[in-house]
Formats: sequence, structure tokens, C-alpha cells
Amino acid sequence: MILTLFVMTTACTQKPEGDLPEHGGESNPEDKEGSESDTLYEPKVVAENLEAPWEIAIQNDIIYMSERGGTIVAIDGKDKQRKKVKLAADLSDQAEAGLLGIAFPEDFSKTNTAFAYYSYHEGDHYYQRVVTIKETDEDWEETSVILDQIPGGEFHQGGRIKIGPDNKLYVTTGDATNPGDSQDLDSLAGKILRLNLDGSVPDDNPFEDSYVYSYGHRNAQGLAWDDKDQLYATEHGDNAHDEINRIEAGKNYGWPNIEGDETADDMESPIIQSGEDTWAPSGMTFLRGQFFFASLKGEGLRRFDPKNEKVDLIISDVGRVRDAHATEDGIYIITNNTDGRGNPTDADDRLIFIPHPKNKLF
Repeated sequence: MILTLFVMTTACTQKPEGDLPEHGGESNPEDKEGSESDTLYEPKVVAENLEAPWEIAIQNDIIYMSERGGTIVAIDGKDKQRKKVKLAADLSDQAEAGLLGIAFPEDFSKTNTAFAYYSYHEGDHYYQRVVTIKETDEDWEETSVILDQIPGGEFHQGGRIKIGPDNKLYVTTGDATNPGDSQDLDSLAGKILRLNLDGSVPDDNPFEDSYVYSYGHRNAQGLAWDDKDQLYATEHGDNAHDEINRIEAGKNYGWPNIEGDETADDMESPIIQSGEDTWAPSGMTFLRGQFFFASLKGEGLRRFDPKNEKVDLIISDVGRVRDAHATEDGIYIITNNTDGRGNPTDADDRLIFIPHPKNKLF
């Protein structure tokens, strides 16, 4: 299978992409117009036959990937191992729900304990929670609840969790298809939350006795910090108008009152947005002064340059991409063609490694 890598600058006024090529097929030549090179090199497929993977985390040179059905896959060299996660509540079967984000603290090698975000149901009620999970020889097991009853809904479950440079746990939550909750500071929906690793509220959070770090989000799914520890987030728009936001404590990012290039008093507009195009941005990572983010409906890996505020499509022909994770050697991405919205091949889903090229693409 040929994976095509290219650079294409997009702007808010660009025409919509139109129908994208089927996963694994040839790229539309019009999509490549003005690119630096049609094919610069061929990325490496590291693992195949993943089951709707959601997040990549790397710890002690082992690559961990959560799968929405309630399992975690570990890649250690050529060894691939899938373990079930024993959860205290039944996983939700709502759209975009399941076992989502995972994050590993620095002491994981001593404790075998990590963090996870998952969707569950109690009767007719749907929620998300943040928990600790411990790895054993046979499986993973939920050991404690850090934060509970994050609203869940038909769509928009959020789900990204990251340990920031300040050693705090950051959590993205969706509006759970109740847009007004994003503006309600008493609700955990439509927010970026900030927690101490023991589940308590940090003393320096912007709102007293509140986990809320920023609000007015529709469905943020990507978090990454630059080399100055400034937080950025990707966010799904309502109908296109996907966003990249610079996140500051206590700020209101507008949903559902504004989106895209709309403005309002005391509300933040994004650094860049997709206009009538659709990125459907998910996981994001930072490398060498630039951000790279997964693109679901946009199907590929995109690069955001914060200096010139431009977005480039740099890899395509892999289908839906859910997460991206940078290392010193390159970028790992996971496809999401088996999540019910893609067109999977026999090998999907896949973990793909994009090495640093010799040119200055990265």
C-alpha cells in the first residue's frame, strides 16, 4: 500500500476539499496542486489490525494504545500484546464513546498505574469518568476514580487526557450534545479541566474550587504544549469551522455563541479555523516548533505552524487519523477506519511511523 506524503497550504478562504479519495487509493491530483513534492518518502507501518484505537502513549520505549472497546495494546519492539481493561462500570455504546484517553505518570515503572478516561452508563444515564488503572501480567484493572459523572450524550464525549509540563492532568470534555452546558461553569461539559494527579482541585485553577480551566468548548480532542509550555487545543466545529485555540486559564472559547471567525465580547476566537473546509481534528502533538494534528473527516495528518498561522496537509491516503504522538525520531499516528465511520481495509486499523525526513518538512 502506498502512503502519500505531501505539503499543501490551506487557509480559511480555501474552497472545500470535496470528495476525498478512498482510503488506500490514489490522491486527487487537484489536492496536490502547489505541493513541494508528491511523494517524499514512505512511512512505516508498525502495527496492524488494531480495533478503533484512540490514544497513543509511549512509556519506557513501549507504545501503548487505548482501544474504544475496552482494551490497551502494547507494542514492545516486534511484540504486540492486547490486554483487557477491567472497568468498574459498563462501557457506553453511545457514538464517540468507549475507552478513550490514557496518560502515564513519571512513576509508572514503579507503580504500573496510569490514568484513563472512559464512557459508561447507569441505566438510561451516560457519563464519563477519569480513573487510575493498574497493569498486571494478565490485564489492566480500574483501581480508583479520580473524577466522575462528566456528562455524556449522543455525541461529543471529549476524551483527551494529558499530563502537562506542570505535572497536572488536563482533560477535554465535550458538550455531550447539550451546547448550553459549555457556558455553564457549574457543568463539567464542554470544558478543558485541570486536576492534581490525586484528583483534587489545584489551588491555582482560575475558578475557586473548580476543575474548570477553560470553557465554551464544543468537542476539543487534541492537547499539546509548545516549547514555552503554552497550551493549544484542537476543536471540532459544528459544520466545518474546525478550530485551533491557544488556551489560557479562565478564558471562554465561545461555543455555542460563536465559532470559527465569529467574535463576541469576552470570548476568544481561534488562532486559525478551517472555514468551509472540514478537518475534524483530533489528537495533537508538538515537534520542532510546529504542531501536528490528526484529521478524521479530513483524513490525514496536518501541520500547524504557529508563527505564520498556516495549516498544511502532510500525509494522506491512510483514511481517518485519530491521534499523533511525536518523538525525537519522528511522529506516530493511528488510523481510525474501524470506528464505524471509515472504510477499513483488511489491515486496519494501523499504527504508522513517519520518520524525520532529510528535508525541512518537520
